[in-house]
Amino acid sequence: MRPRLVEPSTEQILSFCAGDPVERVFLEDVARRESGRFAGLENGDGGLRALCHLGTNVVPSGAGCSAFAEVAGRVSPRMLIGEEGAVTELWEAARRKLPRAREDRLAQPVYVSTTLPEPGDTGLRAATRADLDLLVPACARAHFEELGVDPLRRDPNGFRWRTRAQIEEGRSWIWLEEGAIRFKAEASAWTPGAVQLQQVWVDPPVRRQGYAARALRDLIRLLLAQAPAVCLFVRAENTPAIALYDAVGMVHVLDYRSVLF
Repeated sequence: MRPRLVEPSTEQILSFCAGDPVERVFLEDVARRESGRFAGLENGDGGLRALCHLGTNVVPSGAGCSAFAEVAGRVSPRMLIGEEGAVTELWEAARRKLPRAREDRLAQPVYVSTTLPEPGDTGLRAATRADLDLLVPACARAHFEELGVDPLRRDPNGFRWRTRAQIEEGRSWIWLEEGAIRFKAEASAWTPGAVQLQQVWVDPPVRRQGYAARALRDLIRLLLAQAPAVCLFVRAENTPAIALYDAVGMVHVLDYRSVLF
């Protein structure tokens, strides 16, 4: 039987994501939250050979992702993102149905840590509501540096709400000393198999003093007590960040691709 396009069940999605908990951590997180829309390419045995999240970010995974071209074109995404081969297959099939890309980021390394690094002995802690006014502009600057879009101009109220929600969900961490953010990071996805970090950030005046490496080691240690893997991805040209992830013992395991509209 030929594979067919379906609206997959949560059970199908979780079974598919179990095949690669790091690469598919975002897909699994969204499915567990029941907060996204998916299309799946179903095998004859009822399992999935490919999966695609359909939203602001279109995120394909698996083999045969060209099958999602039509549905991806209908959602007007701001980004295609995911494992490089899957994104490439979908982009080549869907580019006539999607806007002109303003940026295409190839070979973005995905890093993983599964072993405890040495302690960093920092003041890293979970962020609280009292940190919100400091974190909103820091997260916005990190977002702008990463994507070239200022979220405080596009959707200030929504961005503040999302930053507060991350704090309230226990997905935000900060090391604050003398009013300066020596380190902050958030979890963009969290499943039983992996935690994915985003927006690793140090205030510019206190950069290049070793704070990021120390705090990231402490954060990895904290998270590995709750999940078997900590992962993140980075732009290929971001050599300081790559040096940081290498320094704390993270391992490059695969590559993502991002096509931004």
